[in-house]
Amino acid sequence: MSGMKKIYGNKQLLDALAGMRASGRTAHSLMIWGEKGSGKKLIAKYYTQALMCETPENGKPCGRCNACVNVEKDIHPDVVYPERSGKLGNYSVKTARDIIADAYVKPNNSSGCKVYIFADCSHVQEQTQNALLKLIEEPPEYAYFIFTCGSKSEFLPTIISRCVCFSTAPCTEEEAEASLADSGYAPQDIQAAVSCFHGNIGMCESYINDEALRRQVDLTKSLADSIIRKDEYALSVGLFSLGRERDDVREVLSMLDKLIRDAAVLGKDETARTIGCFREGARALSRSLTAYQSARMHSRIEKAWSAVESNVGIPLALTALGAEIMEIVG
Repeated sequence: MSGMKKIYGNKQLLDALAGMRASGRTAHSLMIWGEKGSGKKLIAKYYTQALMCETPENGKPCGRCNACVNVEKDIHPDVVYPERSGKLGNYSVKTARDIIADAYVKPNNSSGCKVYIFADCSHVQEQTQNALLKLIEEPPEYAYFIFTCGSKSEFLPTIISRCVCFSTAPCTEEEAEASLADSGYAPQDIQAAVSCFHGNIGMCESYINDEALRRQVDLTKSLADSIIRKDEYALSVGLFSLGRERDDVREVLSMLDKLIRDAAVLGKDETARTIGCFREGARALSRSLTAYQSARMHSRIEKAWSAVESNVGIPLALTALGAEIMEIVG
């Protein structure tokens, strides 16, 4: 299928989308949620291709027609990625109003479809969601809306209730390795990426290509080592080195939180599957942390991120987190 990137895993979800297309009962509002890198945008594009494909095969896009190829290349005139604005790159009320106006302009293509893809929705203002609500409730017959997000909780219940919602499922490590090999990555790079991000193909690709993410992984491992050694100074230095960029703080705290989760799980079952980037570190932590300590540490990490989101100074929030972690490990 030359006009499509192969999607690994999520067969049940893809079959459901194809079934909707084949039966003619397509969802005009679709929400795809799941962790970063799990293929949400790729699946959104797949559904768009299915809607617009000139020669669908059992509801699946052929991947060869002009529509499929143009959607894949992001040059289809009737596939719209709404504009983001502001420091946080959110969808504004103005953007919503622009989409409402554009949605009533009929499509150019022969499939008779017009698709709006709101990708990576996070902290979308209530005013923006409310502005879109009427359009989502009663869309033109040719208009489709796809939202991708980390969690359904990003949206108001009124929006969620008007969408068909699907969650992405993690791929196996074998599927991730096959996908990365198909993309031409070197075996040693694949092994390193999969050891950190397992079946999350998007994050594995980012790890290989993005030096900043590799530094974040290394820092997370360093923080875990500091906790294992109960080295308060090293932990403080590591947290301070995160700087003042929210994205960096979010990524590292998320990875550290997964390590703590892994430690709690391995404490119960040494053969359990891990989801974090440092299985050896999680195993070492599992020998020194009780389940109660792990739960407390998870709570403190969530508290630190909530403080950052509430505009508490990042150095202050991370300093408090380091002190609380040291208090927990004793």
